[in-house]
Amino acid sequence: MHVDHLVFAAGPDGLKAEVERLGDLLGAEFKDGGFHPRFGTRNHILPLANARYLEVVEVLEHPASEKAVFGQAVRARTEMGGGWLGWVVSVDDLAPYEQRLERTAVEGSRHFPDGRLLEWRQLGIKGLMADPQLPYFLKWESDESVRPSALTGDIVVDEIDIAGSQPRVEDWLGIPIGEELDGVKLSFNAPNGMPGLDAVVFNTPTKGIVRI
Repeated sequence: MHVDHLVFAAGPDGLKAEVERLGDLLGAEFKDGGFHPRFGTRNHILPLANARYLEVVEVLEHPASEKAVFGQAVRARTEMGGGWLGWVVSVDDLAPYEQRLERTAVEGSRHFPDGRLLEWRQLGIKGLMADPQLPYFLKWESDESVRPSALTGDIVVDEIDIAGSQPRVEDWLGIPIGEELDGVKLSFNAPNGMPGLDAVVFNTPTKGIVRI
């Protein structure tokens, strides 16, 4: 199980303004990720160290965004002012999670600006919407050469601060996680309101330790 990426929903000022703000904080430049036709969203990504990445996503005025759960989740977070939407773990096989959670994975894809297609299957967006401390699961279907992990960055994810319950997250993942998961420290705090991601701590080469 790999801590694959972090998802940040753009605020009311839009995707461009959000990636400029976050890029300035982290001392790095995001890349145009492209359009998610099944979800009615688009993103920019920042490759990180250890085969991870940061995704900033924006919902579009597109029919798919009204129907797809992911599009609905992005829209809801943006309407709250934007911010951390969730975190994602990638696995080699979704079947055990489909069976244990009694849910069916859905297909996802993203068209790069140059026309290439990235495909995956994901599971647990409804769980994320109901309880935002929970990650969703992802299995990459495309060749490694087009996956975000093919782009290596030098910013390290040190810690994810979660407003929520460690036993609840462990039950969802189906494994004990201790103080860290896949080399990332997980810090749990009692939620002051709705559970979810409070902050992420990055170790950057130019800005030092940055907490967003």
